Amino acid sequence: MGVDTASTFCYLLSLEEHRDAETWGIRLLELVDRGFAPRAIVADGGSGLRAGQKLALSDVPCRGDHFHLIRDFEAAVGSLERHAYQAIDACEQRQREQTRQGRRGQPLHSPALRLRYARAACDPAIQLFDDVSLLLDWLRHDILAVAGPSYAQRCVLYDFVVAELQSRAELCPTQLRPIHRLLKNGREEFLAFAKELDVNLDRLASEFQCSAELLRGVLQLLSRDECDSRRYKLETVLRQQLRGRFFEVCEAVDQLRGRTIRASSLVENLNSRLRGYFFLRRHLGADYLALLQFFLNHRRFLRSECPERVGRSPAEVLTGIPHPHWLTLLGFTRFQRA
Repeated sequence: MGVDTASTFCYLLSLEEHRDAETWGIRLLELVDRGFAPRAIVADGGSGLRAGQKLALSDVPCRGDHFHLIRDFEAAVGSLERHAYQAIDACEQRQREQTRQGRRGQPLHSPALRLRYARAACDPAIQLFDDVSLLLDWLRHDILAVAGPSYAQRCVLYDFVVAELQSRAELCPTQLRPIHRLLKNGREEFLAFAKELDVNLDRLASEFQCSAELLRGVLQLLSRDECDSRRYKLETVLRQQLRGRFFEVCEAVDQLRGRTIRASSLVENLNSRLRGYFFLRRHLGADYLALLQFFLNHRRFLRSECPERVGRSPAEVLTGIPHPHWLTLLGFTRFQRA
């Protein structure tokens, strides 16, 4: 399955027996023969997809998908949080047991020993959760965010997070080792968007005759919530520096922010939409998938957060050419009331 990020046009949807490199490579080569020429591809960690893309589109960069990375990291943090709460509950249980035996006049040696062991396990569990949760916040909100530092600074911060995670991986190897390995091996792919962002900011800086750091401040401004008091303090400073070009620069930076793709969330969104059709029709064939792909690509959006998509189909957004109703395209005559 493949989706164009700007238009949500599904360019690949087929039923295959295998998801190996040869299958992906053949399907991508078929698309290339039909004019498929992506600037970059964002893919998850599927080995077949990445190997097939390297075979068919060796000159097209394949970036790392932030969606699955953050999801897996959040799952690991959630597991550490549950473990910490279990350790807290164990301490409270041992404390109640000790209090109860003290009231009965029974010996307190065994309950006190169990309480000491529970406290010894509780504090490290809480500390591990706090540390890893903080690393996740840094990674998500500072390093992998569109509004962030330069590529060089992101690399330094990224390496710091990887090193800190490695020092704690042995404390919970089942949860933290896979995340550490994924981060360690995928730095270039996960930060590829930041390298392109720096190039685009330099281009805009040359166009508006200002510094790239000033435009990075505008990017930070646009990323803040309107209810955030820091937004207006930053806006005041930027208005003084940009003066009459403020709105023009904000519009250009906002368009750049919208074109910066970091995740394959559109594919996951399409997957969720397809599940309803798969549930209604358990037996799926190639013809059914082809019809479903045609319907999704030519059905016009009734509403969208992107104004340019409202009342237009993904095919119209992609090509810029209007087309009749999808039933008319299939050769049917639409029913119309007299």
